[in-house]
Amino acid sequence: MANGWSVIIGFVIVVAMALAAWFFSPKGENQVLWRSSIILSIASCFLMWAVTFLAQLHPLIEPRRSDLRKEYIHH
Repeated sequence: MANGWSVIIGFVIVVAMALAAWFFSPKGENQVLWRSSIILSIASCFLMWAVTFLAQLHPLIEPRRSDLRKEYIHH
């Protein structure tokens, strides 16, 4: 079920949310602050999710069973 397309689909959703934040941010004196804060928050959440997702999808260290005898362990 989980594959690399999830990250691409998530990125497309994040870009859409960032564009919505750009166009629908409150008008006024602090518009740049609102835009920057919302878009930075969206991007940070996506990066944290993507790193966590990809770390679980392709782990650097392969889990090993500790209850096997030495004769059955393949290095």
